[in-house]
Amino acid sequence: MYHLTALVTLLAIAFYFFTCINVSRSRTKTGVKVPAMSGHPDFERAFRIQMNTLEWMPIVLPSLWLFAIYISDAVAAGIGALWIVGRIVYFIGYSKAAAKRGPGFFIQALAAIALWVGAIGAVVSRLV
Repeated sequence: MYHLTALVTLLAIAFYFFTCINVSRSRTKTGVKVPAMSGHPDFERAFRIQMNTLEWMPIVLPSLWLFAIYISDAVAAGIGALWIVGRIVYFIGYSKAAAKRGPGFFIQALAAIALWVGAIGAVVSRLV
């Protein structure tokens, strides 16, 4: 059973849902009407946070599960939790200014790469 990985998966999805709600709140606050995707810097940053999170999820979630299956549920969950922490740091920094998104991006990218490298290494090692 992969209870910890399942929990981290649900937390990642909850964080993504939070970014969706944040975009909606930002639309209301800044007056950017649907279907516009630009018009106010605060809205544009909120939207990019949401989209960047979505862009990384297809990399992270399969890698997270393959890592858990082939290596360890607990280790996968720990690295997955680090990815979420990185996304939160990214959210906080980018919400203030685009130039402040770097540390969070680095943390989440490092976690994503660790999951992917671990997963592919484990799969390939079982093939040879």
